[in-house]
Amino acid sequence: MIPVPPLPDIRLAPGWRTATRHRTRHAQQLHVAGRSGAAEVRLVRCAAGRLRDAYPVGSRDLEVRADACAEDLLPGLLTALADALGATDPRCRRLVFAAPADERPRIAAAESAGFRHVVDIDLGTDEYHLMTWEPAWATCNDPDLDRVPGA
Repeated sequence: MIPVPPLPDIRLAPGWRTATRHRTRHAQQLHVAGRSGAAEVRLVRCAAGRLRDAYPVGSRDLEVRADACAEDLLPGLLTALADALGATDPRCRRLVFAAPADERPRIAAAESAGFRHVVDIDLGTDEYHLMTWEPAWATCNDPDLDRVPGA
């Protein structure tokens, strides 16, 4: 098991209101509100969460879970989170979003925020379209960017 660093306090740019609902060493539950609505968002270090065995996880990779987020709010929210990582966790290699494989509008929303498809995964009884956003430094220097275990 790789050592997992603590999750920094994620704050979004002006124009977004955030309130921390719950916080642990590796996860943060936020209530986020933007111009077009509000959502509950859970941020989890992938190495300590449900995705730890789904792909070659980096110790600082961060999963965004916004299961009940409206599709029109999702692209802006994912973009704001990606932007916030530069200031709060600049060594984070990937921001990961697992969209249910049968929810094409959520997949399209993530794609419009700059996320790209990596692999389809099964988590229990559900299949997900695993999508990632990587900062420019990670895509230039990471030889395992597209490697998937068992592939």
